[in-house]
Amino acid sequence: MKKILPLFSYIFHPLFISLYAAIFYFWSFKDFYNAPEIYVALIQVTILTLLIPISLFYLLITLGKVDSFMIPNLQQRRIPLLVNCILLYLLTEKSITIERAPELFYFYFGALISTLLAFIGLLLKKKISLHMIGISALTVFIFFLSLLSQNLGIEIVASFLASIGFVASSRLSMRAHSVSELVWGFIAGVLPQIILFYWQL
Repeated sequence: MKKILPLFSYIFHPLFISLYAAIFYFWSFKDFYNAPEIYVALIQVTILTLLIPISLFYLLITLGKVDSFMIPNLQQRRIPLLVNCILLYLLTEKSITIERAPELFYFYFGALISTLLAFIGLLLKKKISLHMIGISALTVFIFFLSLLSQNLGIEIVASFLASIGFVASSRLSMRAHSVSELVWGFIAGVLPQIILFYWQL
Protein backbone atom coordinates (compact mmCIF):
# COMPACT_ATOMS: atom_id res chain seq x y z
CA MET A 1 0.00 0.00 0.00
CA LYS A 2 2.88 2.38 0.75
CA LYS A 3 4.05 2.00 -2.85
CA ILE A 4 0.59 2.79 -4.22
CA LEU A 5 -0.26 5.81 -2.03
CA PRO A 6 2.31 8.19 -3.60
CA LEU A 7 0.54 7.73 -6.95
CA PHE A 8 -2.41 9.72 -5.62
CA SER A 9 -0.11 12.71 -5.01
CA TYR A 10 0.83 12.68 -8.69
CA ILE A 11 -2.59 11.83 -10.16
CA PHE A 12 -4.23 14.58 -8.11
CA HIS A 13 -1.38 17.06 -8.28
CA PRO A 14 -2.76 20.62 -8.02
CA LEU A 15 -1.61 21.30 -11.59
CA PHE A 16 -4.16 18.83 -12.98
CA ILE A 17 -7.19 19.82 -10.91
CA SER A 18 -8.36 22.70 -13.12
CA LEU A 19 -8.31 20.51 -16.22
CA TYR A 20 -10.16 17.70 -14.43
CA ALA A 21 -12.84 20.20 -13.39
CA ALA A 22 -13.27 21.43 -16.97
CA ILE A 23 -13.56 17.87 -18.30
CA PHE A 24 -16.23 16.93 -15.76
CA TYR A 25 -18.09 20.18 -16.34
CA PHE A 26 -18.31 19.82 -20.10
CA TRP A 27 -19.18 16.15 -19.74
CA SER A 28 -22.05 17.09 -17.43
CA PHE A 29 -23.35 19.83 -19.73
CA LYS A 30 -22.28 18.45 -23.09
CA ASP A 31 -25.77 18.99 -24.52
CA PHE A 32 -25.47 22.75 -23.99
CA TYR A 33 -22.19 23.24 -25.90
CA ASN A 34 -21.06 22.31 -29.37
CA ALA A 35 -17.80 20.41 -29.90
CA PRO A 36 -15.69 23.40 -31.08
CA GLU A 37 -16.69 25.40 -27.99
CA ILE A 38 -15.67 22.55 -25.70
CA TYR A 39 -12.35 21.97 -27.49
CA VAL A 40 -11.43 25.66 -27.42
CA ALA A 41 -12.28 25.94 -23.73
CA LEU A 42 -10.27 22.81 -22.84
CA ILE A 43 -7.29 24.09 -24.82
CA GLN A 44 -7.43 27.44 -23.02
CA VAL A 45 -7.68 25.75 -19.62
CA THR A 46 -4.78 23.43 -20.50
CA ILE A 47 -2.55 26.31 -21.58
CA LEU A 48 -3.30 28.61 -18.64
CA THR A 49 -3.46 26.10 -15.79
CA LEU A 50 -1.13 23.33 -16.94
CA LEU A 51 1.37 24.19 -19.70
CA ILE A 52 2.36 27.67 -18.49
CA PRO A 53 2.74 26.55 -14.83
CA ILE A 54 4.80 23.50 -15.88
CA SER A 55 7.05 25.75 -17.99
CA LEU A 56 7.43 28.06 -14.99
CA PHE A 57 8.33 25.12 -12.75
CA TYR A 58 11.05 23.99 -15.15
CA LEU A 59 12.40 27.53 -15.27
CA LEU A 60 12.42 27.85 -11.47
CA ILE A 61 14.03 24.42 -11.08
CA THR A 62 16.70 25.38 -13.64
CA LEU A 63 17.38 28.61 -11.77
CA GLY A 64 17.53 26.75 -8.46
CA LYS A 65 14.53 28.59 -7.05
CA VAL A 66 12.45 25.42 -6.58
CA ASP A 67 13.63 21.94 -5.59
CA SER A 68 10.86 19.84 -7.15
CA PHE A 69 7.31 19.90 -8.52
CA MET A 70 5.99 19.12 -5.03
CA ILE A 71 7.55 22.38 -3.68
CA PRO A 72 8.26 21.13 -0.14
CA ASN A 73 9.93 24.38 0.92
CA LEU A 74 7.58 27.03 2.30
CA GLN A 75 9.39 30.04 0.82
CA GLN A 76 9.63 28.44 -2.63
CA ARG A 77 5.84 28.45 -2.95
CA ARG A 78 5.45 32.21 -3.22
CA ILE A 79 6.16 32.71 -6.92
CA PRO A 80 4.13 29.67 -8.12
CA LEU A 81 1.14 30.71 -5.99
CA LEU A 82 1.25 34.32 -7.20
CA VAL A 83 1.53 33.19 -10.83
CA ASN A 84 -1.35 30.76 -10.30
CA CYS A 85 -3.50 33.60 -8.96
CA ILE A 86 -2.74 35.67 -12.06
CA LEU A 87 -3.49 32.78 -14.42
CA LEU A 88 -6.77 31.94 -12.69
CA TYR A 89 -7.77 35.59 -12.88
CA LEU A 90 -7.01 35.68 -16.61
CA LEU A 91 -8.92 32.44 -17.09
CA THR A 92 -12.08 33.81 -15.47
CA GLU A 93 -11.77 37.19 -17.18
CA LYS A 94 -10.94 36.12 -20.74
CA SER A 95 -11.93 32.48 -21.21
CA ILE A 96 -14.23 30.77 -18.71
CA THR A 97 -16.44 33.77 -18.05
CA ILE A 98 -19.66 33.81 -16.06
CA GLU A 99 -21.64 34.25 -19.28
CA ARG A 100 -20.07 31.27 -21.07
CA ALA A 101 -19.85 28.67 -18.30
CA PRO A 102 -21.23 30.00 -14.99
CA GLU A 103 -20.70 26.90 -12.82
CA LEU A 104 -17.14 26.41 -14.06
CA PHE A 105 -16.46 30.13 -13.65
CA TYR A 106 -17.42 29.92 -9.98
CA PHE A 107 -15.21 26.86 -9.53
CA TYR A 108 -12.19 28.75 -10.85
CA PHE A 109 -13.12 31.84 -8.87
CA GLY A 110 -13.27 29.63 -5.77
CA ALA A 111 -9.89 28.17 -6.73
CA LEU A 112 -8.51 31.71 -6.92
CA ILE A 113 -9.79 32.42 -3.40
CA SER A 114 -8.28 29.15 -2.14
CA THR A 115 -4.93 30.03 -3.70
CA LEU A 116 -5.02 33.45 -2.06
CA LEU A 117 -5.74 31.77 1.29
CA ALA A 118 -2.72 29.51 0.76
CA PHE A 119 -0.59 32.57 -0.03
CA ILE A 120 -1.83 34.36 3.09
CA GLY A 121 -0.87 31.22 5.00
CA LEU A 122 2.65 31.57 3.62
CA LEU A 123 2.86 35.14 4.89
CA LEU A 124 1.81 33.85 8.31
CA LYS A 125 4.46 31.09 8.09
CA LYS A 126 1.73 28.44 7.81
CA LYS A 127 1.99 25.66 5.27
CA ILE A 128 -1.35 24.67 3.75
CA SER A 129 -1.64 21.52 1.66
CA LEU A 130 -2.22 22.49 -1.97
CA HIS A 131 -3.05 18.85 -2.76
CA MET A 132 -5.88 18.91 -0.23
CA ILE A 133 -7.12 22.25 -1.53
CA GLY A 134 -7.25 20.80 -5.02
CA ILE A 135 -8.88 17.42 -4.38
CA SER A 136 -11.40 18.75 -1.82
CA ALA A 137 -12.45 21.66 -4.08
CA LEU A 138 -12.79 19.30 -7.05
CA THR A 139 -14.86 16.83 -5.00
CA VAL A 140 -17.28 19.55 -3.87
CA PHE A 141 -17.55 20.79 -7.46
CA ILE A 142 -18.29 17.29 -8.76
CA PHE A 143 -20.91 16.83 -6.04
CA PHE A 144 -22.63 20.04 -7.10
CA LEU A 145 -22.43 19.00 -10.77
CA SER A 146 -24.15 15.73 -9.86
CA LEU A 147 -26.98 17.76 -8.31
CA LEU A 148 -27.32 20.01 -11.35
CA SER A 149 -27.06 17.37 -14.07
CA GLN A 150 -27.94 13.72 -14.58
CA ASN A 151 -24.64 12.77 -16.22
CA LEU A 152 -22.61 12.18 -13.05
CA GLY A 153 -23.67 9.24 -10.89
CA ILE A 154 -23.33 8.80 -7.15
CA GLU A 155 -20.49 6.31 -7.71
CA ILE A 156 -18.33 9.07 -9.22
CA VAL A 157 -19.00 11.35 -6.25
CA ALA A 158 -18.24 8.47 -3.85
CA SER A 159 -14.97 7.70 -5.62
CA PHE A 160 -13.81 11.30 -5.27
CA LEU A 161 -14.79 11.36 -1.61
CA ALA A 162 -12.59 8.30 -1.16
CA SER A 163 -9.83 10.05 -3.12
CA ILE A 164 -9.70 12.79 -0.48
CA GLY A 165 -8.72 10.13 2.05
CA PHE A 166 -6.20 8.56 -0.32
CA VAL A 167 -4.57 11.90 -1.12
CA ALA A 168 -4.37 12.79 2.58
CA SER A 169 -2.84 9.38 3.36
CA SER A 170 -0.45 9.84 0.46
CA ARG A 171 0.79 13.19 1.72
CA LEU A 172 1.23 11.79 5.23
CA SER A 173 3.08 8.69 4.00
CA MET A 174 5.42 10.91 1.97
CA ARG A 175 5.90 13.11 5.07
CA ALA A 176 4.98 16.14 3.00
CA HIS A 177 2.42 17.51 5.47
CA SER A 178 1.21 17.31 9.02
CA VAL A 179 -2.41 16.50 9.85
CA SER A 180 -3.16 20.15 10.62
CA GLU A 181 -1.77 21.27 7.24
CA LEU A 182 -4.06 18.76 5.53
CA VAL A 183 -7.07 19.93 7.56
CA TRP A 184 -6.40 23.58 6.68
CA GLY A 185 -6.03 22.58 3.03
CA PHE A 186 -9.39 20.79 3.17
CA ILE A 187 -11.08 23.83 4.71
CA ALA A 188 -9.47 26.26 2.25
CA GLY A 189 -10.59 24.09 -0.66
CA VAL A 190 -14.14 23.33 0.47
CA LEU A 191 -15.42 26.61 1.92
CA PRO A 192 -15.03 28.86 -1.15
CA GLN A 193 -16.75 26.26 -3.34
CA ILE A 194 -19.71 25.87 -0.97
CA ILE A 195 -20.13 29.61 -0.46
CA LEU A 196 -19.93 30.39 -4.18
CA PHE A 197 -22.30 27.56 -5.08
CA TYR A 198 -25.01 28.96 -2.81
CA TRP A 199 -24.19 32.47 -4.01
CA GLN A 200 -25.05 31.53 -7.59
CA LEU A 201 -28.34 29.81 -6.70
